[in-house]
Amino acid sequence: MTELEISEFARNWGLLIGGAFGLYLAWQRTSASTKQADASLNQADFALRGHIAELFNRAAGQLSDEKLEIRLGAIYTLRQITEDYPDRSEPTFQLLTAYLRQNVKDYGDNEPPVDVREIMDIVRDRLVTP
Repeated sequence: MTELEISEFARNWGLLIGGAFGLYLAWQRTSASTKQADASLNQADFALRGHIAELFNRAAGQLSDEKLEIRLGAIYTLRQITEDYPDRSEPTFQLLTAYLRQNVKDYGDNEPPVDVREIMDIVRDRLVTP
């Protein structure tokens, strides 16, 4: 084997080993990036759940307010939660139906108040839509 052949052989093996090492480093970096992205997604999901819980709790407290416009705002917020997050809507419907049961009154020939009608519409829409 001549010096040129030995040199080419060493160069080729060096390139092969360097390329393999580069691929390994790229894989490690990609793996770390994937883990970081997963952690960011989990953190964003956790923040979203906290935001929804905060909206729900605030709206639940506002349902008993004396002012109609505050009660309606709470009802519309709860409706939006059921539309935007259907997988998290069951507690919202339980809250609204409990509100209706607690505020049962005989309205006679008169229509129920606007807030009660809105809640009845939300519950009716849910019963009609699977």
